[in-house]
Amino acid sequence: MKVLVTGAGGFIGGHLVAQLIKDGFDVRCVDIKDKPKWWQVHDEADNRYCRDLRIKANCIEVCQTVCRVFHLAANMGGIGWITAKHADCSMDNTEIDMSMLRSAAHEGVDRFLYSSSACVYRQDTQNRPDAPPLKEENAWPADPEPGYGLEKLYMEKLLEYCWNSYVLNVRVVRFHNVFGNYGDWRGGKEKAPAAACRKVAETEDGGQVEVWGDGKQTRSFMHVDDCVEGLVRLMESNHAEPINLGRDEMVSINELFGIVASVAGKSIQLRHNLLKPQGVRGRNSDNTRLQEVLGWTPQIDLKTGLERTYSWIQEQVEKEKL
Repeated sequence: MKVLVTGAGGFIGGHLVAQLIKDGFDVRCVDIKDKPKWWQVHDEADNRYCRDLRIKANCIEVCQTVCRVFHLAANMGGIGWITAKHADCSMDNTEIDMSMLRSAAHEGVDRFLYSSSACVYRQDTQNRPDAPPLKEENAWPADPEPGYGLEKLYMEKLLEYCWNSYVLNVRVVRFHNVFGNYGDWRGGKEKAPAAACRKVAETEDGGQVEVWGDGKQTRSFMHVDDCVEGLVRLMESNHAEPINLGRDEMVSINELFGIVASVAGKSIQLRHNLLKPQGVRGRNSDNTRLQEVLGWTPQIDLKTGLERTYSWIQEQVEKEKL
């Protein structure tokens, strides 16, 4: 069976391609970046496609003869980047998603998995650090995060329309803060765990580390290995409605830095920068539906995942010094 992964040169995409190859699939990879800039290149896959998916002709090309699509391609980054880039983020992702959806339907793709985000949830459900875990129905009535979240929520609804109007079997997954190795760790597009690992790795024992906001904002974080397993399981399921994919282990950003420091064997002092963006005050994944649908939830605890991630990021920091 031929499977397409868009955004295959990205963080989650590279890990997903590795798993699909291991599972015996014929994997076609596409990414806008030139191959030397892909985070992972797997020789067993078809890696010929460096394409801009905002262009419909490119989408039609990569969807030909494909049975399933894992659509991960998106222009996005950490909270600082998506807060500053509402226009670029919204326009690019709208063009990518519309072109891919039309092309998949046109080419008779059997199953189409769309990567959405916890950014679709109403902001009034995330306005305090101890906010209750987010249930799938909390996205409506709509008040998502501006830009990235709004585009994702609109596209979720469009996939629902396509499910009802075309012969396109859709899956919609809402990611909650995925982290791990082989992904952005500096430059503005990195997420909080990668940023925390980099900052601690660059800081001497006993030194100060900058934290955006007061550090009391809370999140849940899922290791990429769990993310990939969830994606594969969801694609094999018969569930078409949006579903959370994340850990339900909520921690504050201050606690996140503390765990990273413990993993690094360092003592650090936190210096809070209240002028930097910090996102919503509290966000956690309710995994009730995930357990019901898949009979499974993410298994890798935060400290174990950070041990794997810190080791890799520390290695990257050391390489930069050479």
